[in-house]
Amino acid sequence: MAKLSFSRQILPIIALVGIAFAIYLIVVQAPDRSMAEAEETPAMATGDLAREARVAGSGVVEPSSEIIEVGTALSGLVEAVLVGPGDRVSQGQPLFRVDTRSLEARIRETQANIARARAAIAEARTAEATAARQLSLYRGVDDPLAVSRAEIINAEGNASAARARRQLAEAELAAARASLSAARTERDRATVRAPIAGEILRVDVRPGELVNAGPGGGGPYVRMGETNPLHVRIDVDEDEAVRVELGAPATVSPRGGAEQRVAATFVRAEPLVVPKQSLTNSAQERVDVRVLQLIYALPADAPDAFRVGQQVDAFIPAAKAKAEGE
Repeated sequence: MAKLSFSRQILPIIALVGIAFAIYLIVVQAPDRSMAEAEETPAMATGDLAREARVAGSGVVEPSSEIIEVGTALSGLVEAVLVGPGDRVSQGQPLFRVDTRSLEARIRETQANIARARAAIAEARTAEATAARQLSLYRGVDDPLAVSRAEIINAEGNASAARARRQLAEAELAAARASLSAARTERDRATVRAPIAGEILRVDVRPGELVNAGPGGGGPYVRMGETNPLHVRIDVDEDEAVRVELGAPATVSPRGGAEQRVAATFVRAEPLVVPKQSLTNSAQERVDVRVLQLIYALPADAPDAFRVGQQVDAFIPAAKAKAEGE
């Protein structure tokens, strides 16, 4: 029986198997290049705007008041949360309340100090009146031998001491009243109230949770804003900003719903050009782009697809170039 040769017989077989396996991997793992309809309809201008010069921009829906982030002026445990997302609130309406038991105890203590100061004032006034009558009686005696000089000095001292006690008690009363006013103010601040009338957008606090006041305290705990009407904040790249026709209405559609177009009314242009926040991941994206932000108001009958935080696409008419010499 002939002996198998590794280099002439086995090695070519191994090579053929490797080539076949490589072809299999290429065929199975090749990317799918089949054509398919896009899942989202891209934004596009229509009507007269499609035939005219225009500027495209992207942005986000926001309340007309912008989003107000509500914190707390008093640290402590949350006693009650009085609103929920979607609620309409009026200005000054309570949103949540921090536990005030320590403040209530302080108020009662201060009220007791006020009562004690009033009693001290009454006692000092009585002593002052008695000392004044005694001094007046001594000074009214005509016979210098009937009342000694020492008795007169002692009576003057009693009257002066009584007056000083009254003044001290009155000062303590004023201090106690100021302390009571401060404690009541702190108690009122424990109830966080709506700064404006609007809609509650988000609540990030629950009863029993600890809230902290000041920067870095963990807030905001409630986000709200006036959503009637809604605004959209459109970002226009700085190299296109000079072409925008300020004051012209914009055609706006929610991201992913190009068919739901509405005409938005120009409100204002922000005076400060800011760095671009939202990237489009396009091949020509520049991280150093700055944008002009334009604010538009959505109509009252805008579709429900326009919600606070929803991204939008917008088309704004471009300003017509002036003829040379104008």
